[in-house]
Amino acid sequence: MFTQAEKEDVKVRCERTVVYIIEESATVRLAASQFGISKSTVHKDVTCRLRKFNPILYRKVKEVLEENKRQRHIRGGEATKRKYMKQ
Repeated sequence: MFTQAEKEDVKVRCERTVVYIIEESATVRLAASQFGISKSTVHKDVTCRLRKFNPILYRKVKEVLEENKRQRHIRGGEATKRKYMKQ
């Protein structure tokens, strides 16, 4: 699977990404673009990998992600409105 060095790199990436999401109340998509990684990687990092080695950060980021999920229909509606305002 992963070597010890690769595991450390993944851990550092996870923590860096999670801290960004918590501090900025960022979405998975925004965090992915900020760090140049895929949305799938960000999601896997914050929902699966982080839970194993830092449960405290996991709970904090889970709250932010749940709030983003509750608001996504509003952001989607705003994006659609902007799209049609351009036309």
